[in-house]
Amino acid sequence: MAEAFQFGAERPPAERPHSQIGPLSRGNPFQPLPPPTGAAPYRLDLAKIIPAEAARMRQAGGMVLHMVGDTGGVLNPVPQQLVAKGLEADSGITGSFGKPAFFYHLGDVIYFDGQTQDYYPQFYLPYEYYPLPIMGIPGNHDGDRFDRGSRVSDNPSLTGFTRNFCAAEPGIHNPEAEDIPRTAMIQPNVYWTLETPFATFIGLYTNVPEGGEVHQDQRDWFLGELAAADAGKPVIVAMHHPIHSLDAYHSGSRTMAALLEDAISGTGRTPHLVFAGHVHNYQRFTTTRPDGVLPFIVAGQGGYHNLHRMAKDNGAEIITPYAAPNDPDVVLESYCDDRFGFLRLEISADIVELRAYTVPRPQEAWRTPPRLYDRMRLDWRARKLLV
Repeated sequence: MAEAFQFGAERPPAERPHSQIGPLSRGNPFQPLPPPTGAAPYRLDLAKIIPAEAARMRQAGGMVLHMVGDTGGVLNPVPQQLVAKGLEADSGITGSFGKPAFFYHLGDVIYFDGQTQDYYPQFYLPYEYYPLPIMGIPGNHDGDRFDRGSRVSDNPSLTGFTRNFCAAEPGIHNPEAEDIPRTAMIQPNVYWTLETPFATFIGLYTNVPEGGEVHQDQRDWFLGELAAADAGKPVIVAMHHPIHSLDAYHSGSRTMAALLEDAISGTGRTPHLVFAGHVHNYQRFTTTRPDGVLPFIVAGQGGYHNLHRMAKDNGAEIITPYAAPNDPDVVLESYCDDRFGFLRLEISADIVELRAYTVPRPQEAWRTPPRLYDRMRLDWRARKLLV
């Protein structure tokens, strides 16, 4: 099985406003979902993708992975190239539990409308030398339908994403990959659960409308997966539209907040971390609940060229830690709205450590290594942050 997948080649030695370009996702309706390619309840064991690495994780006592969203390098590919170079460099760095094993994408792989022909310039080519598997959830732009005036795509929503992330069997090299050896991923659905030795990732697809929209079938699935998740591992929820955000462009989603609260009250289970993209910057929140802390991380700084600035606090820059005036239990701990970057997660039997890295700006030396910007250590069993 391991030989059926190819992820990347070995490297040889050697602000235009978003709202003015592309389809207007804010006004787009809910898009029907494609049929799943796997059996319900849409779970995929990491060992089916990288069996040797999954076994090594157990011996090492932990796992390492990358995470970020909103990577599509449309109009200006340079920021995505810089993030890809940073990911590539970090993939070779050994931490407490070895090197990173995979990249979990938080959505908006392709701008502006997820077209299949855009997968080569925005996905396969930028990660040509990234040696790890890439999996994840689609974002609103991945689900948008091609619309240029009176001409609308005949392809159903998420056609490109399904072809390249939800293949029915391993080893499929789609024509859009051209000369890049990376093969399609075998996720069983556009919303799905990734089971790993040290964490359970429940990935939601929050569709196209601004703020997200999830229908009853996916809601029922989410409650079932949250209830069934292994209590001996941290549960990580990924959704493209963020619940908390203090940016000046999108803001957080009450719709997604209600979805999560309904799932928690309906199952009696609270996830240990919630990740999202959509907003093109980095933000880390700590929320305080009766059973402890629940971090929310926005990581949409993956390469789409237009970064989103944070909102002002009475005309001044937000100083962290910043408690929202209307909700003191939600605290913005850290943010970065002027650099692109990515996340590195190290997860053990007791601790989830998050490290947020920035990469060089286009005018800076591209050989500059990624720089650590923010760090969080969570005792997920006790649900408390560690200094």
